[in-house]
Amino acid sequence: MVKILIIEDEVKIARFLELELKHEGYEVCMAHNGREGLKMALETDVSLILLDLMLPELNGIEVCRRLRMESEVPVIMLTARDQTMDKVMGLDIGADDYITKPFAIEELLARIRNVLKRKVVQPPVGESLSMGELSLDKQQHSVTFKEERLELTKREFDLLSYLMENQNIVLTRDKLLEKVWGYDYMGDTNIVDVYIRYLRSKIDEKYGIKHIHTIRGVGYLFKYE
Repeated sequence: MVKILIIEDEVKIARFLELELKHEGYEVCMAHNGREGLKMALETDVSLILLDLMLPELNGIEVCRRLRMESEVPVIMLTARDQTMDKVMGLDIGADDYITKPFAIEELLARIRNVLKRKVVQPPVGESLSMGELSLDKQQHSVTFKEERLELTKREFDLLSYLMENQNIVLTRDKLLEKVWGYDYMGDTNIVDVYIRYLRSKIDEKYGIKHIHTIRGVGYLFKYE
């Protein structure tokens, strides 16, 4: 049975989620502060974690950061804040999805199903991609330019990998969200623009090249010039 850990300090919300998830057939356990939640996440065999951002003792960002040092269990962050940078921060440290309160329970259940389904599929390894002097190795999870290694976050690496796999093809923001974030994103698409800026600063601007092109009104194109 799929077991879900709820880390939420608002008892009424936690109880509501518990009842809805049990009704859907999930096994549920709960914690009401970040420190207790992290301990349970590391010591309990759970399939997925619903993690509130604003928690006492340890906030959700710190819980996720410490969790990712030892575990790849899927995490969906719950928060009342809807700023793009909050989303970026949560996803960048390893959260798998992000949903803003208040939310419809049907939407949350759909997110849970999508994340659990995605985790079953293992990404291919051993594949290398190159464009000019830029090289990406999926097996080693490394990116180099003229043999200089680039420091990329996991999300930046995944985005660059997908762009390189589809070089010379115009990709919409929705397509990038679907393929890189792995679900039909239900928020705005600004998060794609944020990560494109990150990649440009670490590759195009740093080395004086132009691989990532903006196609106004459509999306992005990755090509060698």
